[in-house]
Amino acid sequence: MAKLSRNKKRINKHNRVKAKLNLTTGIRLSVYKSLKNLYAQLVEVETGKTLSSVSTLNLGVYGGNVKAAEQLGVLLANKIKELNLLDAKIVFDRSGYIYHGRVKAFAEAVRNEGVKF
Repeated sequence: MAKLSRNKKRINKHNRVKAKLNLTTGIRLSVYKSLKNLYAQLVEVETGKTLSSVSTLNLGVYGGNVKAAEQLGVLLANKIKELNLLDAKIVFDRSGYIYHGRVKAFAEAVRNEGVKF
């Protein structure tokens, strides 16, 4: 049997978690990271509709580091406040990535701005 690549394992993990999250209600904060950029979007679980999205492409800075992830977290938190979603149930979807580095910095920056998930 062929060995699965790291990305295939991550995708399998992401699909398992996404299936469990789809059984809940509320809003899913999904994160995707590439080598150069970080992307995040708020998705309504029941309808699958994207409420808002941000990426390091919007910031105009190199997105492959922790500093850019923190800036992106602050930007998304401000969008959440604009949409009046502070009281909504938000679930953080790491997309199979380990909670470390850019993903951790992004999540903590959003939490530091007053968003609870």
